[in-house]
Formats: sequence, C-alpha cells, structure tokens
Amino acid sequence: MDKVLTARDLRVEFGLPGGRTARAVDGVDLDVAPGEIVALAGESGCGKTTLARTLLGLERATGGEVAFGGTPLGRSTKALKAFRRHVQLVLQDPSGALNPRHTVYDAVAEGLRIHGITDDEPGRVADALARAGLRPPERFFLAYPHELSGGQRQRVVIAGALVLEPSILVADEPVASLDASVRGEILSLLLRLKEDAGLGALVITHDLGLAWSIADRIAIMYLGRIVEQGPVEQVLTDPQHPYTRALVSVLPDSPVAEPIVLAGELPDASKIPGGCRFRPRCQEVASGSALAVLGQCEGEDPVLGSGAHAVACHLVHARMAA
Repeated sequence: MDKVLTARDLRVEFGLPGGRTARAVDGVDLDVAPGEIVALAGESGCGKTTLARTLLGLERATGGEVAFGGTPLGRSTKALKAFRRHVQLVLQDPSGALNPRHTVYDAVAEGLRIHGITDDEPGRVADALARAGLRPPERFFLAYPHELSGGQRQRVVIAGALVLEPSILVADEPVASLDASVRGEILSLLLRLKEDAGLGALVITHDLGLAWSIADRIAIMYLGRIVEQGPVEQVLTDPQHPYTRALVSVLPDSPVAEPIVLAGELPDASKIPGGCRFRPRCQEVASGSALAVLGQCEGEDPVLGSGAHAVACHLVHARMAA
C-alpha cells in the first residue's frame, strides 16, 4: 500500500532540571496506511501523545525517522506544510480546537486558506461538512461552536481535517469528551470514511473496547516503546505480553481468566528501569513464572519480535522458541 506513514527507531527525549533526560518515545517502529485504522493504546503517560505529535512534525525527534510515502519528513516550514495536507490531526477536545469567535464555515475553511487553496472554497467546505455527517452543510455555515452539540463540534473538527483531502488522520482520544451515544456516531463516521474514501487513521486511546470496535491493528505502548502489536482481534483475544494481558484482563468477556492488578504506578520516563522496563510491574516475574529468563529480564530490554503479531517479552520469546 502506497503513501504509508512510517516511524523507524523514533526517539524523543526531553531535558529536565538537574541534568535528567526523559525518554518519552524510545525506539518506536510504526506504520499507518490509507485504508486502515491503527489503534495506539496504553496507560496515560506512556508516550502515546508525544509519539503522535512527533509523527505530525509538532515535536522534533531526537533520533530515528518519520516518513510519508517513503519520503523523510523535512523540518522546513514548506515541507511540513505539504506533509500536513496528507496527514491531518483531529484533537481530543472539540471545544478547545474551535475558535469560539469563528463560524463553522471559517473553522473548516481555515485549512484551505493556510494552504492557499482558493478554487471553490464554499463547495469544498460544504463537501467536507457533508462527509463529516453535517447535512445539509449550508445550514451550519453561519453557526458558532456554542450553538452546536458536542458531537456536532467534533464533526466540525473532523470536517476541518477532511477539507484538505488527507490520506491519514491522527486522532488523539477523538471521543473521550463525548457521551456514549455520540461516541458511537463518531466512531461509525471514522469507519465510514475508511470504507468509502480509503481514509486511514492512527487513533490514540486508553480504551481497548474502542480499539476493538474500530481498529484493524493495535499497538500497545509502555513507557515509550511498543511492547505488542498485531491484528486487533488477535492481540485482544490472545494477548501475549504481560502488560497487554493486564490491560485486557479487566475488559468484559476477557480471555484472561482473572483480573490482573499491576503493581505500582507507571515509572517516570526519566527513570526507566534497567533491563526489561516492565519488569518491576510484571506479574510473571512476581509469580516466579519468569525464573528461566529472569537474567535476561534484568539485563536487557527485549526487542519487538517479527511477524504480524509481535511481542517484546523475553518469556514470550522463550516459549515460542521451545
């Protein structure tokens, strides 16, 4: 599939007081293609949003590469501007994303004006609003954000992305601020855009139920790294990494027999443990199940394995090799 958004060995570090360094993104490989939805899931603070912002060029990578269609993402204003016609951001909070003094028409037309697209502005705005499910679109042209429901505001945000006819959306918790009935409508919209227009999306979420309902593939992130990824049905019905198993264990009808309570809190990104970064919270280590590979767990961070369903865990690698 062409025009794939890719990250290769992507790293993002932030300097902190006292000479410390936070490794927010720590060697991530990830692909997103038009026509597929990839969910990026994990606890708050695991690096999901930083990864998304770096894929969009909003954060500067300290290592690795972001590319679109095989072309590395440039840092010049011109290069970033061209790139963002193809890869658009959908923010979590539609109220914060929309200027309360701008009409819906102006909010959606803003991207066209930034990119100097002047032909048939009203038609393009109307088409984007209609694709986002706001019909008839002309009815919304002169409305202001405070006159709309939360779901309608989120549709306006999505229309503002669609007006540039991108290949991929990056959506950061796109339904977190919406009630349950409206959540379903927005998720159905994203699925329809995928099916009808071949639009791809990277959806950042902490909600595995949402990932199950919308994604083709899922990547589970822990403390700056992808620890498991693969087809969403396979990962969520047969989770392999102890972290993924813990996250899945609390879902309704979970394939994991008993809920797993993770020990402690997610460590600070400036204090990543040596060896396997998940080891201090790993139920396999705590129960003694990982004794055969404990030296590896203590000595080196496991790499993400190969294959469609890939896992970064010494114990899982040992079981697969047995």
